Amino acid sequence: MNSHWPQPGPAPRGLYLVTPDQADTDRLLARVRPLLAHATWLQYRNKQAGRALRHEQASALQALCAQAGVPLIVNDDAHLADAIGAAGVHLGEDDGDIAAARALLGPQAIVGASCYDELARAQRAVAAGASYVAFGAFFPTQSKLTTRRADPQLLAQAAALGVPRVAIGGITPDNTPALIAAGADLVAVIGGVFDAPDPVAAARAYRECFTKP
Repeated sequence: MNSHWPQPGPAPRGLYLVTPDQADTDRLLARVRPLLAHATWLQYRNKQAGRALRHEQASALQALCAQAGVPLIVNDDAHLADAIGAAGVHLGEDDGDIAAARALLGPQAIVGASCYDELARAQRAVAAGASYVAFGAFFPTQSKLTTRRADPQLLAQAAALGVPRVAIGGITPDNTPALIAAGADLVAVIGGVFDAPDPVAAARAYRECFTKP
């Protein structure tokens, strides 16, 4: 077990599924439910929702994830993560202080940090209490406007940080194996699953990238 990783057992590997913007909570749950069998973690992310809808959706997803045994991580909002009993929070560069989130959520929480294309940012994040670091975008993506592109070498360079490394940005089952070879422990995906013709088959394909010899 890595000393920096807050959970007992080995560090996680696999598909880090991120929710799409979805205004209808029942529809969101219906889309997520069949995918949890193939996800290592689920992140709740809805950039369009107001506070009340975010709380409603995050609470409903937390109940769903608890049944499936999948940790739920809330994007951007440590206080919402705390309020609904989520496993943790993911913070971008403008989303709050990592040390404050760690203090609020406690030593066992999963606290992630977007580090973009910067190893130094990842080093600072881990020093402040981050339990994983995310780099990207590695490839063009439709999920958000990206001006920073990460080199796969970053994943190898970040191994010394002793925390799981997440790859994000335009990731497909075809390019996932190269990122795993470079050092990715998890791949974060939105459209590659939710926009696929068969989302369950897509999620399975990502997961299998981590189990093939």
